[in-house]
Amino acid sequence: MSSESHSSAEYIKHHLQNLTYGKLPDGSWGIAHSAEEAKEMGFWALNLDTFLMSLLLGIVIMFLFRRAAKSATAGTPNGLQNFCEWSLEFIDSSVRGSFSGKNNLLGPLALTIFFWVFSMNLMDLLPIDYTAQLMLHIGVPFFKVVPSTDPNATFGLAIGVFILVLYYSVKMKGIGGFLGELTLQPFGKWGLPINLVLEGVNLIAKPISLALRLFGNMYAGEMIFILIALMGGAWAGVTIGNATLYGSQILLSLGWAIFHILIITLQAFIFMTLTIVYLDMAHQEHH
Repeated sequence: MSSESHSSAEYIKHHLQNLTYGKLPDGSWGIAHSAEEAKEMGFWALNLDTFLMSLLLGIVIMFLFRRAAKSATAGTPNGLQNFCEWSLEFIDSSVRGSFSGKNNLLGPLALTIFFWVFSMNLMDLLPIDYTAQLMLHIGVPFFKVVPSTDPNATFGLAIGVFILVLYYSVKMKGIGGFLGELTLQPFGKWGLPINLVLEGVNLIAKPISLALRLFGNMYAGEMIFILIALMGGAWAGVTIGNATLYGSQILLSLGWAIFHILIITLQAFIFMTLTIVYLDMAHQEHH
């Protein structure tokens, strides 16, 4: 039992470890081969798998939409063109329903966020052991294919949105108007310290909630897939108990994967919608 517990813990730990590049304990730069080495690398360590997968998925999305745009016809659209047109209509209706101002950036931004986050989440449906085994065969010790299970990725996206919120808040209201909202709402000038605390917390909570909501849901989904995969380790012999456990793993994997399709789509939609809402608030003036 001690051996089985140890192997299960190592299995989970391996699948949750990023491929991290940074400064090793001996002073050289390289890839961490354990969670302890990755931790010692500190703030400037780079999760290569998150970076490479995010970049690759972004390139794939741009390629598909560019191909659809170049081959677009006025007649009956093909499958890819039909999908892209439907996507544009869906994003356009979402923006119109949540954004009351006028900003030509918002439509392309919402489209990019939805499909980029959705594609990152979609990687969670890949069999976790296949990717890990493939990377081990080519000498890569760790590789997480789901960027949205890395808080570095989700906070990066959220901080990008937060910068846009600050930019448009100042652009639309001016420095004085923006500072006035932080210091004079909701209790007027006599409640300035309380106003600053309340509005400051409300402002900072936006990127934090965006990042943690996406990370938390995707990390929990990945953990469930890992725990279901552990059930297959019991297939050590042909017995009724092992066969039942193995069959249960297949059914649970299929059921959770089908349900997870809803989760990954919903999380991408929520991230996009909250981005639109936050930018709409940045464009509004409070009196």
